[in-house]
Amino acid sequence: MMNNDTSQTPAAGVWTHTHAPLASWIVCLSAALFFFYAFIQMSMFDAISGDLMQSFHITGAQLAALSSLFLYGNMLCLYPAGILADYCSTKKVILWAMGVCVVSTFFFAVSTTFTFATISHFITGCSNAFCFLTCLILASRWFPARQLALVTGVIVTLAMLGGAVAHTPFSLLAQSVGWHYTMLVNGLLGIVLFFVIKHYVHDAPQGGGFAHHVSPPFSIAVFWKQVKHSLSNGQNWKSGIFISTLNAPLMVLGALWGSLYLQQTSQLTVTQATTVSSMIYIGTIVGSPLFGALSDHWGQRKPVMVLGACLSLLTLLPILLIHPLSFSLALISFFALGFFTSAQILGYPVIADSNPPSLTGTSLGLGSMLVMGGAGLFQQLFGLVIDSFWDHAMVAGAPFYTLRDYEISFLIFPIALLVGLGMALGLRETFCKPMSE
Repeated sequence: MMNNDTSQTPAAGVWTHTHAPLASWIVCLSAALFFFYAFIQMSMFDAISGDLMQSFHITGAQLAALSSLFLYGNMLCLYPAGILADYCSTKKVILWAMGVCVVSTFFFAVSTTFTFATISHFITGCSNAFCFLTCLILASRWFPARQLALVTGVIVTLAMLGGAVAHTPFSLLAQSVGWHYTMLVNGLLGIVLFFVIKHYVHDAPQGGGFAHHVSPPFSIAVFWKQVKHSLSNGQNWKSGIFISTLNAPLMVLGALWGSLYLQQTSQLTVTQATTVSSMIYIGTIVGSPLFGALSDHWGQRKPVMVLGACLSLLTLLPILLIHPLSFSLALISFFALGFFTSAQILGYPVIADSNPPSLTGTSLGLGSMLVMGGAGLFQQLFGLVIDSFWDHAMVAGAPFYTLRDYEISFLIFPIALLVGLGMALGLRETFCKPMSE
């Protein structure tokens, strides 16, 4: 798999960035199907959280631990994944990772013990470390830098569709056939997507692409030089923390706790609650390309990131202060929260613009480690806080949490968003111009 020239496998014929822009979208969106699938795995617990707690006889903290293991596995593999992506065929990396992801999804589907389920979900998280990095690397080769924020937004939009699919459709299927068979269907979907990716993804267009570069031969000295460079770049750290903190509501409410919160505090049905939770993803689907296009149009990243963080704080107010939430108000509030926190996607092009092309994967790996590590931390922190105030009441074999339990746990969100705002204010503006080697 080792490959000194990261663009040695260009697409043949008309697959060039100069003559066939449609081909650029086909390649990048096909690769993004892995990201779409990864978001299904990451978000599906919100739809089946009650089923899992009943099936494995676990508490909220244990459910959070199960979910966060996916994120920690993802985090542990992100930095190595970035380095690997800088040296290997991007297509081969995607296919190997996708294959492992599908197999581990089938393992989770047949899990009968909590331990086996956690191991399977952890492996799924490890394999999904490659999904977004590879999309961004392909985007940097198939599109010019001035379009990178828009393309990133569209890629994230496709991923958010996966998050939306993992809510109401999964909930209805689980209610009909049970969560085990629902996961088997999930695995079969992964097989279909694997072959779509295999057919349509190519490493680079003819001529090497917009971010063409030749990687130096791998050596320990070069490896540590790359690591030192990416770790010493403050832009990488600030951008990664910004993305992570704005991502906190989506990772906690959208991926795990939103549905249970709405059922237990606003008396919504399971279908209503999962529909509301999915609105965070729908908001992100709409907001990601709009924030990306706005940033590209202005030729700046920082002002749009600051704006997104400020508006995200404002949209938290109804969720924090109004109880119970009506179905219509909950739909609007969750959609708005997803919409404005989608400004997080601008952190990725800031990282890409702030590092030389040969370090794109390595630097994005560091930023993504902060994102996924933060997501796992927020999920576990929420679970630990809510369990610490829980009075151990049980309903239908699952823990029942009061409004006060949720209110205290929700304080995590404004604190996280304030930290994200501080990171955005501390960034150096890149003016959408990539760094040269």
